[in-house]
Amino acid sequence: MSTFTNPILKGFSPDPSVCAVGEDYYLVTSTFSYFPGVPIYHSKDLVNWKQIGNILDRKEQLPLEGAGHSRGIFAPTLRYHNGMFYMITTNVDHGGNFIVTAEKPEGPWSDPYWLKDAPGIDPSLFFDDDGKCYYTGTRPNPEGPKYNGDWEVWLQELDLETMQLTGVSTKIWAGAMKNAIWPEGPHLYKKDGYYYVMIAEGGTGYNHSITIARSERIDGHYEGYKNNPILTHRHLGKAFPVHNVGHGDLVETPDGQWFLTCLASRIFDGYSNLGRETFLAKVEWEDGWPVVNPGIGRLLAEQEHSLPMVPVEQQEQYDLSEDSPAFMYLRHPQMENYDRKSRAGWLRLHATSETLKDLSSPTYLGLRQQAMNYTLTTQLDASSLANDKAEVGLAVVQNDRYAIRLVASPFEEGFTVRMITTIDGVDEVVGEVTGMGALLELSFIGEGQQVKALVKDIESGREDTVAENIDTHYLSTEVAGGFVGCTMGLYVTSDNKGDYADFNWLEQKITK
Repeated sequence: MSTFTNPILKGFSPDPSVCAVGEDYYLVTSTFSYFPGVPIYHSKDLVNWKQIGNILDRKEQLPLEGAGHSRGIFAPTLRYHNGMFYMITTNVDHGGNFIVTAEKPEGPWSDPYWLKDAPGIDPSLFFDDDGKCYYTGTRPNPEGPKYNGDWEVWLQELDLETMQLTGVSTKIWAGAMKNAIWPEGPHLYKKDGYYYVMIAEGGTGYNHSITIARSERIDGHYEGYKNNPILTHRHLGKAFPVHNVGHGDLVETPDGQWFLTCLASRIFDGYSNLGRETFLAKVEWEDGWPVVNPGIGRLLAEQEHSLPMVPVEQQEQYDLSEDSPAFMYLRHPQMENYDRKSRAGWLRLHATSETLKDLSSPTYLGLRQQAMNYTLTTQLDASSLANDKAEVGLAVVQNDRYAIRLVASPFEEGFTVRMITTIDGVDEVVGEVTGMGALLELSFIGEGQQVKALVKDIESGREDTVAENIDTHYLSTEVAGGFVGCTMGLYVTSDNKGDYADFNWLEQKITK
């Protein structure tokens, strides 16, 4: 039997939702303030995934003006019914809950159907045997929350003709624990005459968990499973290397096997710089209830897998002359600043005065950081720059107040290369090399929570260490807060309109 390693999606990939279409599987995750929104992946084995696009790839679908890094798009759900794909999610600051549809998972996806009278977050869809569609979501206690996190899961029919809710809104569950906090991420399933509602509760941090209830009627009464939670790591101690387990979705294979995708965070020296990632577990049904990884009851770093493996090539180096669905931008990128026409084989990034500290759209092209042991390298030509306040180079971004940069700036007859940390909004230069040329290779080398910054002058062959042994634990949820993981990539800024730099390639290589 083959084995696989968790996580199945490395790096910032929270709130996974999965659906099966025959022997093909599709999965989506949250993107918050990044554009395009909601990546969609395809797999034949639930382990090896290839990104085939992004569902929200037009500004009309994804208003993000002024969104904080952990605002924007929360918790998408992906479902398939009668030849149509449905993705439902929440834009927390711009319109609330909405649905988009497509006949093919690659798109094109429709403009949003904004849902009226649909409070709360984390919506999901369920298609019953009679053809009716039901919305589930989570909302504050309508009588007024009695404590922080006093929310409830609710159900209402969705009219597929009008794409609006119809009928009565019904509370169906408030979680397994007494005074449960943040019952969210609900999904409905039907099996052997029962309706099951599976949720996350306990908050998205260390006490996160997955719980389940069932009913013979879709609108309840839902009876909680006596052995809840069906999955959590909160009882394993903080020294355990995987925390925050929750927000699951079940999927059944054509031959009747069941699996669960969920989010969890790998911990490195006490911190989760990579954010919440997507993990996979086996599910067996016993006495009408799901058991996750029977006999073990937790996520595994390596696990046997019963489906035939269909490997997918993992890309490390990106030819910047071509777009990629893996590329991520902040909020609403001005795509004219990402120029692939002016210099053949290169990407020309036009600078603006906006920086990574601004809740706007600086010129930044990122990838999800996938490992703590890595090299991130690019080759750039900064010869067009004249403004000594311009910066061109690499950045690792947690949010607008926590980041690191390795950037070149014009200085006298050459360029100065600096490594700069941003901690709680305050910049500090932690290393500097002067007298470099304009054609440079810049590299971050990550070794756990320590980072080294290197520069190479391509024309002269000179190589220097800009900084080393720089601690990066603050690029984590535990310090920076929020719900995102780090991204890393290319960055340009300048007060001088017309400044630009050319980039030849970008490589993120996992070294351990």
